[in-house]
Amino acid sequence: MTSLAPTLQSFFTERLMRQRHASPNTVAAYRDAFRLLFAYLADATGSAPSRLDFTDVDAVAVGGFLHHLEAERGNTVRTRNARLSAIHSFFEFAALHHPEHADLIQRVLAIPEKRFTTAVVSHLTRREVDALLASPDRTTWTGQRDHALMVLAVQTGLRVSELAALRCQDVVFGTGAHVRCFGKGRKERCTPLTKDTTRVLGVWMGTRHGQPHDPLFPSRGSNRQLTRSAIWRVIAKHAAAAADRCPSLGGKHPTPHTLRHTCAMTLLEAGVDLATIALWLGHESLQSTNIYLHADMALKERALARTTPAAVRAGRYRPTDKLLAFLEGL
Repeated sequence: MTSLAPTLQSFFTERLMRQRHASPNTVAAYRDAFRLLFAYLADATGSAPSRLDFTDVDAVAVGGFLHHLEAERGNTVRTRNARLSAIHSFFEFAALHHPEHADLIQRVLAIPEKRFTTAVVSHLTRREVDALLASPDRTTWTGQRDHALMVLAVQTGLRVSELAALRCQDVVFGTGAHVRCFGKGRKERCTPLTKDTTRVLGVWMGTRHGQPHDPLFPSRGSNRQLTRSAIWRVIAKHAAAAADRCPSLGGKHPTPHTLRHTCAMTLLEAGVDLATIALWLGHESLQSTNIYLHADMALKERALARTTPAAVRAGRYRPTDKLLAFLEGL
């Protein structure tokens, strides 16, 4: 066995798990990055992963792997950068233990992240939310679960990993009803619940009959929590069904993060300040919350109205002819 394999093992056991006490999600993300990297290098070199050495993982090889992610696996630039971040973290660790490979390591660390275009966040309108929440058949166990899950997601804006990890004991009823979760950075967060959400969760938990430590949203036929990918599939399934009643849903392809964005936009449109929204969503920095300002067209319209000259009537151009309106909408 070469020096690369034991160094990688030490990186996971010593650096990530013992020293940094990284979360299971972080460990899993780094694990997947290196599984893909070594599978790619094994195909490229013809050597088994355990026989690869540092000289096989130079800047040229890593660059080829990153290109492979985008060109052949169809990964986004964000995913490509996340994989590179894991590789950089490992090579920073390796630099302390293998000075004989210092030049090779520095060239890998010099590979930059790729810049990407930031799109306006996608969120659902009130009509689209109503159509999505009406999709599950609430006469069934699965339908009640899916409905409760989506109601909670839209109202609280929890991340998909936070939804999956919820236990029955994390929902607190009565005065000051709220849901408790642990978000990024192991930060505990309590999010208040509306009366409607509390009622829906109360009905679901009456059907669920779970113990305090049981998953709030288990998979059908077992007491194991829904995985993140399962929650994605639940929302995609009901969004596809709801698109028959609300065609605009078909072009949005809602995901759990879309429901999180919808919660944030609902708060912003209600006049809630950004600092409160950041606390609500568990953002570490207001910079993460600023993306919702760019998506709030109503806020921009109000700004436009306030800057309209006094001699000009406030408002936007509206075509007076149907043909012109059609052309304007293209």
